[in-house]
Amino acid sequence: MLETKNLTIRFGGHVAVDHVSCAFTPGTLTAIVGPNGAGKTTYFNLISGQLRASEGQVLLDGEDLTRLPAPLRTRRGLGRAFQLTQLFPHLTVLENVRLAVQARRGVGLRMLSVWLKHKDLLDEARHIVERVRLADKATAIAASLPHGDQRKLEVAMLIALDPKVYMFDEPTAGMSVDEVPVILDLIRELKAKREHTILLVEHKMDVVRELADRIIVLHNGQLVADGEPATVIASPVVQNAYLGLAAEEEATA
Repeated sequence: MLETKNLTIRFGGHVAVDHVSCAFTPGTLTAIVGPNGAGKTTYFNLISGQLRASEGQVLLDGEDLTRLPAPLRTRRGLGRAFQLTQLFPHLTVLENVRLAVQARRGVGLRMLSVWLKHKDLLDEARHIVERVRLADKATAIAASLPHGDQRKLEVAMLIALDPKVYMFDEPTAGMSVDEVPVILDLIRELKAKREHTILLVEHKMDVVRELADRIIVLHNGQLVADGEPATVIASPVVQNAYLGLAAEEEATA
């Protein structure tokens, strides 16, 4: 189980995340929604270790991760895909995924071990590259890929790490309509296994309705709603804090 207890961060006098307590169990997909500036990505950054909390705790399977840096949290089982892709830009697609497989297996930089397991590592990496529909671009340099393919590659690296917790921050942002189904299908596959905890920050409510078992809503850094999708979406606080704002923006556009 992943849990945050009174998780808080202040930037000067501004409280960006305000004493958020929430628990996330394996086998569930929780969507985190709210208006722009609500604190969704900041909350993600506190969980994954990109930001240090002013107060509160992050716990995974009972272990306190609050003081650990992001790389050590990844080793404990927190996997994060960012709004902006995080790749090894000068390596090929296959090499990016192989490094993630290698990291998960703890091979490190022991070169003899790397070569002894080289074929095994490559075979697993190739299988994952095929899953994200990038087999025809396996030898392409990551920096040369269009944005949509870079997003697929980042998801492939996340799958290669096989974390306990998958954290997707706007996974389809900037992707074309044709590319979006691939990412959503991968998330569906992960959810269907019911082995992992999945957190999803997403603005597209049709995606949230389809994928989420549960929705939590942040507004002004505070947790204002938590429950089943239909109930949360219909609640007055969400209509006013999130959906109402969207409708107002569309009306004035």
